Amino acid sequence: MRHTRGHTANRRSHHALKNRALTVSAEGTVHPRHRVVLEGGTYRGRTLINRKAARIDRRAVKAKREGTLDKAEANPAPKKKAKKESKD
Repeated sequence: MRHTRGHTANRRSHHALKNRALTVSAEGTVHPRHRVVLEGGTYRGRTLINRKAARIDRRAVKAKREGTLDKAEANPAPKKKAKKESKD
């Protein structure tokens, strides 16, 4: 069924892009609402991303991909589980 221009325009009025809501963290970083602050890895006052550990992990993955990482560093020895003693 055909729609008038007025009905079409009313429907399309809700299709406009809206500005993102930004907020300022305690450190003074401007970031989108309800998102982790990438510079510090914090959200709602808690540190969720350990940036130093993440950086080391990324470097290890990159070195492994390029083949510049030693075999021992690429595949660390798995931790051995303690054996349970059997009751005899």
